[in-house]
Amino acid sequence: MGSNTFFSSSTSLPDANSPTLVLTHPSEAERIQTWTLTHPMWGPALSLDSYVSRESYLTTVPLARHGGITHWILTVSGLPADERPILSSCETLRKRVLYTTTTTTAKDGLKRVVKEGLAHGIGSVFTDKQFRGRGYASRMMTELAKALRGNGGWQRGTMMCVLYSDIGKAFYSKHGWGVFESGHVEFKPKAQDSGEKQGADHRDEAKGESEGKVKMIGYHELAELCCVDERLLRERLSRLANGDEDHDGELKGEKNENKKKKAVHVAIVPELDQMLWHLMREDFMTKHIFGKIPQVKGAVYGEKGNRVWAVWTRGYYGGLEKMEGNTLHILRVVIENEKGISEEQLVEGLRSIVEVARAEAAEWRSEKVQMWNPSQRLRGAIGKIGVEYEYVDRDKDSIASLMWYGDEATEEVDWVCNEKYAWC
Repeated sequence: MGSNTFFSSSTSLPDANSPTLVLTHPSEAERIQTWTLTHPMWGPALSLDSYVSRESYLTTVPLARHGGITHWILTVSGLPADERPILSSCETLRKRVLYTTTTTTAKDGLKRVVKEGLAHGIGSVFTDKQFRGRGYASRMMTELAKALRGNGGWQRGTMMCVLYSDIGKAFYSKHGWGVFESGHVEFKPKAQDSGEKQGADHRDEAKGESEGKVKMIGYHELAELCCVDERLLRERLSRLANGDEDHDGELKGEKNENKKKKAVHVAIVPELDQMLWHLMREDFMTKHIFGKIPQVKGAVYGEKGNRVWAVWTRGYYGGLEKMEGNTLHILRVVIENEKGISEEQLVEGLRSIVEVARAEAAEWRSEKVQMWNPSQRLRGAIGKIGVEYEYVDRDKDSIASLMWYGDEATEEVDWVCNEKYAWC
């Protein structure tokens, strides 16, 4: 086990600017120590043993395995593993990212194109209570930002890193991360009647209201939907790169000319592995909390080529004893035929999907349903579905933050699809 008690005396602690500090990777015992320390903050819905098991399990899921996840600690150089203090810690998840850029071709000269690179999602940033207030987290994030940089850095091809701040907007902004839109639409779970109508009954009711056009999404449907989603996203970024569409999906000529044109458009790929990271994490938790796992991972409305769908996950922070914070998170919303679908179809489809989500939230003891940063068109449709909702502009929790490693300034980046699926 690690040795945070080794440097328990403040007189033994090095200054945050000391050259003796180093960003490195923890041993297995040190990883377990960091998970033990973070359990009260991020794992109270599970026992300590189950939480540690979950964190270990999440290193084996598709997005994380084969080097996809990396654990980091700030410590004192020259000391052996398991005998050094863990002054601050975090982890990074490697993700695929699409971005627009300018290239030169022999045929067309300068041309705007869509390219693929890497992004790293930073999570679980933590400093043990005895080491707080000394600048160690700042030093770790400064070193990490440099380590993640792609050109000659830790992993070539890295174009950006993202994180979601739970300590407001100032700290990470000061260290070079740009603050992006961080709002969500929030719905209440579907109220159960006096007969305690169950989730399956609510889902059947939602189906009936939309004449059976809404279908449940399970694991078997995800691969095809994610494949279509990525294709649509590539096409959208190409339009954005060439000025044929603005961030909210409006066609050229319809967009607000007062909007500042961004130099580069980026999007974390909503691929199957990215979704599975959320869903397999959810399965682990619901199996320990409820003794079973949810089969419904989302809902899709309409026929192929003209569908609307949403994929979601359930997050538990207080378990069943304390429902506060338990949330059904809509990870991603897709309109398959953005230009062809009518407003009436979109409203009907969205209503059906939201009703299924609200029913699932009630069945699985979630306090609320959240949809992060819906587009202007989705916001407009949500206002017409006849379901009460609230729009929350977050100023402290889960503040979407991005650092761009390309030639452009981070302020010139348009983060497309800034939705919950990209969170880690």
